[in-house]
Amino acid sequence: MSDKKKKSLLSWIFRFAGQKKPMYVLSIFFAVLCVACAIMPYVMIAQIVRQLLGGIRDLNLYIRECAIVAAFWAGNVIFHMISTSLSHIATFNVLGNIRKSLCDKLARVPLGSVLDMPSGTLKNILIERIDSMETTLAHILPEWTSNLLLPVVMFVYLFTLDWRMGLASLITLPIGLISSCFMMINMQERFNYAIEKTKVLNDTAVEYINGIEVIKAFGKSKASYEKFTKAAKEGSDCYVEWMRDCIWPFTIAFVIAPSTLLSILPIGGLFFLRGTLTAVDFITIIILSISIIQPLLTVYSYHDDIAKAGVIFGEVGGIMDMKELDRPESDTESPKDNSITLRNVRFSYHKEIEGEEKKEILHGINLSLPQGSYTAFVGPSGSGKSTVARLIASLWDVDSGSVEIGGVNIKKLSLEEYNRRVAYVSQENFLFDMSVRENIRLGKRDASDEEVEEIARKSGCYDFIMSLENGFDTIVGGSGTHLSGGERQRIAIARAMMKDAPIVILDEATAYTDPENEAIIQQSVARLVKGKTLIVIAHRLSTVSDADKIVVIKDGQIDSEGTHEELLKKGGLYKDMWEAHISAKDSV
Repeated sequence: MSDKKKKSLLSWIFRFAGQKKPMYVLSIFFAVLCVACAIMPYVMIAQIVRQLLGGIRDLNLYIRECAIVAAFWAGNVIFHMISTSLSHIATFNVLGNIRKSLCDKLARVPLGSVLDMPSGTLKNILIERIDSMETTLAHILPEWTSNLLLPVVMFVYLFTLDWRMGLASLITLPIGLISSCFMMINMQERFNYAIEKTKVLNDTAVEYINGIEVIKAFGKSKASYEKFTKAAKEGSDCYVEWMRDCIWPFTIAFVIAPSTLLSILPIGGLFFLRGTLTAVDFITIIILSISIIQPLLTVYSYHDDIAKAGVIFGEVGGIMDMKELDRPESDTESPKDNSITLRNVRFSYHKEIEGEEKKEILHGINLSLPQGSYTAFVGPSGSGKSTVARLIASLWDVDSGSVEIGGVNIKKLSLEEYNRRVAYVSQENFLFDMSVRENIRLGKRDASDEEVEEIARKSGCYDFIMSLENGFDTIVGGSGTHLSGGERQRIAIARAMMKDAPIVILDEATAYTDPENEAIIQQSVARLVKGKTLIVIAHRLSTVSDADKIVVIKDGQIDSEGTHEELLKKGGLYKDMWEAHISAKDSV
């Protein structure tokens, strides 16, 4: 486990508190005042009893003291409100900073590492798990601290009244501590197991929802739903069994530990009968011991919350510790142009598993793409052509070898600078749940409405956008689900063109587009990328036959490269693929 995971809860809080740290300090201060105001009425009542037993009959004195009691109760409410408000403001800032830090981290992590995490798990950590800490962080620091401090002060005061009764008031605490120890047995393992089952449930739920169309189409709803119900039952059973095992230790700790009267009444009664404890002191001790009960109950109530928060911060630490892309904060060298060179590139997607060798996908790729050239990658499915494109797009780091832009290893360029140079459109394009206009504008955040519409015209998607219900103001839905796959791809291409990057990578970006629209898009893109370095991964060879260079990739290696005519003359894999492609077109 990393040092970050070993950090205390307090360390995590102050790490992400930022400029709101003073609010936590003030929150603790007002929380102490709040608990003090809650205990002081008992002290005043004890004083009133002592005065009554002492024969004082001054009505005005008692009225003043009752007014002071009322003032303390009012102070308790006011200080609690102030303390809670401050801690909540600081806590929401902490949760916001945690989420921002995680999102920034994921942006610097290789795409493969992110994709290896189930989407349900990642979403659960970023949303539900972090959100579940709100109550704990907002209350635990001020309330747990203050409610622990004040009973300590009160115990000290009891010792000043009668040291024997001070010791007597502590008798129930060891019982509670012993019970807590029984409750802590295997707690970490149980909690981790419960979290794991919850993650499985989340992942299964996301899988079930995302695959509902396939489930309905193939009549597999019963089998798929059984998988979900099994995950739900296991998720609930682990909590039920855990609570069942802990119910008795928890009850004993929660009920007996704060019940100081269980020891004070019999022991104090014995001392009183023997004449070694006065009635006034006995009654005062009884009243003061009652005031300790609520703060101790509050301290005990946060026992589980502290443990849960520690596990959640461990999960956050796990993400924060993920290996990042090897990039500097600022450029150490400046590329001379936008040419691309791959030197002996080797790459494996998956992490090495103990006892097994990781499977290498690319085996020593060497390639040179001049600035302003149009290069197409083709090859059988799974050959590695998209992997090469993603390495050039800096979505992963190579295992060995180098990817260079303008003669400079991309590991010497900052992510910000590199992202400015490269526009990447994949087969699976993501659109945000906002208007078509705003999705295109993501390519250039300060683009005017006129610029957005103009790039849509140049990209060949203006007409179809205007045919939508609200034109450019049409909301595309979550992940662009209100649009077809081809429409999503066309908007993604327009967004990439809006970026106006000198290097453009289209990874089967027109796979879902019909042949007629694909031809329009190809012509539009060809005009827009004139003078840029263009890389296209294609599954229809006829769309890239005019490329400056066609690179044929097979089994993670370059099989051949050249123009369309040159490759047909050489024969081999490309010629076989072309003949199969022509035959398929003729049969349609």
